[in-house]
Amino acid sequence: MTEGSHKQYDVVIVGSGLGGLVSAVILAKEGLRVCVLEKNNQFGGNLQTFSRDKKVFDTGVHYVGGLAEGQNLHRYFSYLGIMRQLRLERMPKVFDQICFGDEEVCYPIAQGYDAFVDCLSASFPAERSALIQYVADLQYTCSAFPLYYAEEGEGYASEVINQSVKAYFTRLTANERLRAVLVGNNFLYAGEDDKTPFYVHALAVNSYIQSAYKCILGGSQISKLLIRELRKLGGGAYKREEVVKLEIEDGRVCRAITHSGKQVKGNLFIMNVDPKRALQLVGKEHFRKAFYDRIQALPVTTSSFSLHGVLQPGQVRYQAHNVYYQQNTESVWQAATYKKEDWSNMFMLSMTEDPQQPGYADTFTVLTYMHFDEVEAWADTMNTMVQPEDRGWTYEAFKEDKTEQLLNKVKRHFPELVEAVHRTYVSTPLSYRDYIGMYRGNLYGHTKDARDPLKTFIAPKTKIENLYLTGHGVYMHGILGVTVGAIATCSEILGKSYLLRKINNETTDNHGEAVATGN
Repeated sequence: MTEGSHKQYDVVIVGSGLGGLVSAVILAKEGLRVCVLEKNNQFGGNLQTFSRDKKVFDTGVHYVGGLAEGQNLHRYFSYLGIMRQLRLERMPKVFDQICFGDEEVCYPIAQGYDAFVDCLSASFPAERSALIQYVADLQYTCSAFPLYYAEEGEGYASEVINQSVKAYFTRLTANERLRAVLVGNNFLYAGEDDKTPFYVHALAVNSYIQSAYKCILGGSQISKLLIRELRKLGGGAYKREEVVKLEIEDGRVCRAITHSGKQVKGNLFIMNVDPKRALQLVGKEHFRKAFYDRIQALPVTTSSFSLHGVLQPGQVRYQAHNVYYQQNTESVWQAATYKKEDWSNMFMLSMTEDPQQPGYADTFTVLTYMHFDEVEAWADTMNTMVQPEDRGWTYEAFKEDKTEQLLNKVKRHFPELVEAVHRTYVSTPLSYRDYIGMYRGNLYGHTKDARDPLKTFIAPKTKIENLYLTGHGVYMHGILGVTVGAIATCSEILGKSYLLRKINNETTDNHGEAVATGN
């Protein structure tokens, strides 16, 4: 960063995750001078990818929903100017399969509301009416959050925020297996039966049922396209510039101080970092004690252990759908809060196709939950490209042991895949903490609780006049949730009616087309 410390910006954004980049492009489109500061060597937060053995692996984006023309994320990405350049592959009609224990039968989750009902009705013919009701309830619940569909209005959140996932499905059907199938992909939101609100489930799942895509060569293309658009609009983005403090003068943030001592001045500041960290960077003395203490004490969702593998060529037939394995129909409800001796009681498996040998897989990723407690012994270490540190042989032994345990679980269902493994790479909760910056490496921000829904609510506008928050720790998680959250943040700055009018006018006049292949 050469000129950045000598300029006065209209908007300084700390963190280049999706929420920060979407906010940056929206505000730059309004003619504001925008600067994004990123601590890592790569922009994008959870959009980051990494390369091993000349293969590209995603850290957080394994598939994306709502990208078909006219759908919500398509409209938002079109407004941001990136939809036409995205390289996407439409997933097959059945994009997820839910499997239990050692059973050979898996249950299909299909794209399109009618196809979704038809596919599951084949396994649950007596439950067709319940499935139709479920689809209607998904849409009704999502409509309670107007920004989900780029619409105005206050919604009817009071009708939905107090209902838990378990309570909803208990009322929907008496069929315990169907209930388990419908929450079988709850790794998408780290669901807990009596705690997680049904609206979290609906907002996470609905867009995939609308349409499901994979990003060809990884989700980092989204961040790269947003950075390109930002720079075209005159904005700046700087890597390896960790912000260590925000300075306050006369009740307003006046500048961000980076680790190297640079001072970046701005009129508005948007924090695209973990809310706990955002408040710490400002200083607790600048907030009401009750608010500061509440945010610092909020429990967070659990973290993840990610196993990325390179396969021997031509050995494993490619499966374009994802597989969610659950230990049994009961454990699905407590998978995110597993006991240590039960690890790993679930996993998600996805593959990528070998471009040199179509029909065969060349890489795979297995994701499962992992509590930060399991890596607490190395919590005082930090290891990134910018701050490399060797965690020692005990950490390497830990990773090897967990890799073996997980592969043994996978082998019971996919023996040919495990036998064809050429090399593996691992990310633990420490990786997510260090690279993404989320407290204790959490997957999806603060735990939402249907029993006390307002306790975890964090508004995008703070009591400090020119300080705003965005990112998955503030609104909702996922590509769509974080994008909608950035719209909410920018609405506080530009005005909701004005911004939505611009989005809807532009996306009505200009239908952006993605470069899509596949089904």
